[in-house]
Amino acid sequence: MTEHPTEHPTEHPTGPPTEREITADVALCLPDGRLNPDAVGWSRAPVHDTSGVGRGLRGLGRNKRWEYWAVVTPDHVVALTTSALDYAALHQVWVLDRASGEEVDAVAIAPLNRSATLPGRLGDGPVRSRTRAVAVAVDEGPGGTRLRARTARVDLDVTVPRPAGRDLLGVVVPWSPRRFQYTVKDVGRPAAGRLLLDGVEHPVAAGAWAVLDHGRGRWPYRATWQWGVGCGRGVAGDGTRHEVALQLGGTWTRAGATTENGLFVDGRLHKIHDELDWTFDRGAYTEPWRVRGERLDLTFVPAHDRVSRTQLGVVASSTHQCFGTWSGRVTTDDGARLDVEGLDGWAEDVAQRW
Repeated sequence: MTEHPTEHPTEHPTGPPTEREITADVALCLPDGRLNPDAVGWSRAPVHDTSGVGRGLRGLGRNKRWEYWAVVTPDHVVALTTSALDYAALHQVWVLDRASGEEVDAVAIAPLNRSATLPGRLGDGPVRSRTRAVAVAVDEGPGGTRLRARTARVDLDVTVPRPAGRDLLGVVVPWSPRRFQYTVKDVGRPAAGRLLLDGVEHPVAAGAWAVLDHGRGRWPYRATWQWGVGCGRGVAGDGTRHEVALQLGGTWTRAGATTENGLFVDGRLHKIHDELDWTFDRGAYTEPWRVRGERLDLTFVPAHDRVSRTQLGVVASSTHQCFGTWSGRVTTDDGARLDVEGLDGWAEDVAQRW
């Protein structure tokens, strides 16, 4: 693996990219499997049909499809992954006990994609991981999303309501007509249900929230990214308090025409079009991180570093996902400033060869 400098500020072109809001249904792929230029942009709703990804022989080995849900409570973090990577399917249920720092992890890797069910469009069908070690089921209903998962030590059943009128962030990032990614980030939705951990029940109740990372695309062999999420309250200049959720990305969008950056205030998306400066220490991930842009200046203080490394020949990954709190200031589309303090969430640094 390439050595990285200790202090790591991300680099990006000067000035924000030109981004287009998409409001009507659109296919991600052309009939021949290449990227549809009309699909490039961002949206507040899941308007992209991604069924062309993974169909036929186009981009074989480069198609990546996944559904990642995280449920955050004052006591635990639970993460569910269903993914199909062409040559293998990877499924995972991971739990963090936030008081003790104990991690409970179950991973299943199966050849090809047969153990994974992923719809061609967000919400158009069930999500399933079907292995002996890991079972995940995600189902959309009239009022929201039901998440269920089971491993030898974990049994989760949680409902994630979707409040009326709430936005999400959908983005198509184009690297070329043959390499592109569609992602949906849905941050800060309320969650309720129960977590059984080693037979002990833990309610998922007041203060719990959930995040969706929905991904469909064709990736280059090497990729690096940062991803930050936060949820809590912000205070405006007039003293009013607002629900605030952060969706912050870095590095992987630099060569494209769009970013995955956004600010949600009371459920409304305020799209951030410029690339962000991420500064953190790859030699000491639990030291504070800083993320800055034209409309935000935030500090992230980690409390726990989840470290994951995989080395399987030509396939390798390195992940540091740090859980902690965000503080600083953000600015809405109309120029209103909000001060945020202690927003719960995470920041991660990932390097992939896949």
